Amino acid sequence: MRNRIQEVKRVLKNSGSIFLHCDTSASHYLRIILDQIFGENNFRGEIIWTYKRWSNAKKGLLPGHQTIFFYSKTNDFKFNTIYNEYSPTTNIDQILQERVRNNVGKASYKYDEKGNIVLAKEKKGVPLSDVWEIPFLNPKAKERTGYPTQKPIELLEKIILISTDEGDSVLDPFCGSGTTLVAAKLLHRNYTGIDKSHKAIELCRQRLDMPTKTVSRLLQVGEDAYRTKTKEELAILNILECDVVQRNKGIDGFLKKYYLDAPVAVKIQKSCESFYDAVASLDRAGKKKNCSFTVLVRTTEELIDGAIMIPSNMVIIDGLKLQLNTELSKISDGNKRKVMQG
Repeated sequence: MRNRIQEVKRVLKNSGSIFLHCDTSASHYLRIILDQIFGENNFRGEIIWTYKRWSNAKKGLLPGHQTIFFYSKTNDFKFNTIYNEYSPTTNIDQILQERVRNNVGKASYKYDEKGNIVLAKEKKGVPLSDVWEIPFLNPKAKERTGYPTQKPIELLEKIILISTDEGDSVLDPFCGSGTTLVAAKLLHRNYTGIDKSHKAIELCRQRLDMPTKTVSRLLQVGEDAYRTKTKEELAILNILECDVVQRNKGIDGFLKKYYLDAPVAVKIQKSCESFYDAVASLDRAGKKKNCSFTVLVRTTEELIDGAIMIPSNMVIIDGLKLQLNTELSKISDGNKRKVMQG
């Protein structure tokens, strides 16, 4: 790697940058080599690519990020700032009002001699940070090739956008499945790829002939768009100690504890849903997921027709609100009878 990094530096323009990715087994060694070849002063950042991963059986912390080292050849490196929207927690003063720091570094809003607010200069948003949340490629994604180290095009596009302009050249000396080259082509950059594997080169050619990019819905609409549960439903599922399931019609969650070595599905009856429909929906979904039992939380005071067949493995419980209304009605009815008898 030392020889290859030296060669990369040799062919790199003075305005160019290098982005090096490696897993945790060797990244710390490569960081030292990069410092030695490019110089510690030319270290520009450590990009953390973070993503959600399914849990595995490995003992220890679940890996949820990878590191990409960012170095330049000189101080005259090209860099294009990308701006993101402000966080929902940002207040209006933080956007409009200029801030100053005192002698101990504490920030405060700036006022002029007359006590008037000093407006900040026009802002474009929040500059891109070194933590990038980009989803891992879905197994069914159109751009997935099956190559073991394939990265999402969205990740390489962001790297190319911050470090190059249209018409610039991009080199990937370990091109693998060709993601860097595809991203460069889609962004109208010149590109060169190198790999010792004939299969990798052939795969690159195929992808470049028909470049395909999977657009992440998560990045388009945000994580909140996937949340379908109301606060009330989340409260019920939390009381029952469930793992919450979003975007599923028949199941709202699973009990954390298995029974008979199989999952237990939980459904909360919707206000617009009849008891019969709720039972049928949960029963179908539970069978598909091979559940040992299912639990239906009844939320409406609809009279239950005795003709409705409740599956033998389904438990029906009343929601807290319904339980409260039922108990209060009993007490109220009892008091009315006492008054009438009196």
